[in-house]
Amino acid sequence: MTGYVPGRQLQHRAADRTGVPARTATPGRARTSPARTNPAPRITALGGGQGLSASLSALRRLTSDLTAVVTVADDGGSSGRLREELGVLPPGDLRKALAALCGDDDWGRTWSEVIQQRFTGSGELGGHAVGNLLIVALWEKLGDPVAALDWVGRLLNVQGRVLPMSAVPLDIEAVVRGHDPDRPGELSAVRGQASVAVTPGTVQSIRLLPDEPPAVPQAVTAVREADWVVLGPGSWFTSVLPHLLVPELAEALTETRARRLLTLNLAPQPGETEGFTPQRHLEVIADHAPGLAVDAILVDERAVTGGAFGQADLAGLEKAAERMGAALVLGQVARTDGSPRHDPELLAAAYDRIFRTHGRIGPWR
Repeated sequence: MTGYVPGRQLQHRAADRTGVPARTATPGRARTSPARTNPAPRITALGGGQGLSASLSALRRLTSDLTAVVTVADDGGSSGRLREELGVLPPGDLRKALAALCGDDDWGRTWSEVIQQRFTGSGELGGHAVGNLLIVALWEKLGDPVAALDWVGRLLNVQGRVLPMSAVPLDIEAVVRGHDPDRPGELSAVRGQASVAVTPGTVQSIRLLPDEPPAVPQAVTAVREADWVVLGPGSWFTSVLPHLLVPELAEALTETRARRLLTLNLAPQPGETEGFTPQRHLEVIADHAPGLAVDAILVDERAVTGGAFGQADLAGLEKAAERMGAALVLGQVARTDGSPRHDPELLAAAYDRIFRTHGRIGPWR
């Protein structure tokens, strides 16, 4: 514990354990990782979209030893167009994760805005994000999705590393009850992340296509070598659960010596989880990954005591957490403007308290 300053933003190291050089190093040349002396936690965060971005924006305030493992099933918008035309991984969620890891200095703020900038107009470039095109260009040049993302991270001087969870584009297929409003009890198959995210009816379960997709080895290593693995917040069926359906990642999550933290959303999501209680969110995780144990579950106190979830059954929620082996941690992590978005500073403070009070393992003590 000596030397760890909670909430303090750490400087970007010249080279981290990934072997990716800083901007001042020789381009493309990996360095030998030095002995680990950083007393801050080694964290791997899993998810996608805005939920993962919120988590990363908070976590980078606590550590620079941070890896994001990102879903690759998006089939809508700019990502969907590039995926269909070029057969590449959807870059959008990867871009958002990179933007979230940019620093708060002029360099970081500028590049974060640049890669998020979208072209206007109705032409072929209309709607494409600059960062999506940059990522895909490097993929085509290098032929290695991980190396390309490392190069983008080096350009942006991000605090951490961004990895896809699989090196092949994935599809999500959901079983939905009541997809046809005229047949509320009927089960239907809905395919595609964009469609599942807004589907009428109630999502019962999901699966990935192709079945049993391969995980990116670096992502598996990041889970196994972490001190903490953070799952959520995010779209429950399309950003959070997919990681549990990649066999090598699921195995790593079960076997890792890392502590596991699950962050609950601030509100049910129209389409995916409309009408879900907080307990139902946990039950869905347990149904898809029955062997997964969790150490702590972070819940916004206001969301479950009269907020977006109404007056939740806290006793029932605590029992659902206990069935997963977890302690239920209530905190105030939402923005104060009433929107269902996490506040990075409040979320960072909540993460820090959990890391301090729920045990540490490995070299970080």
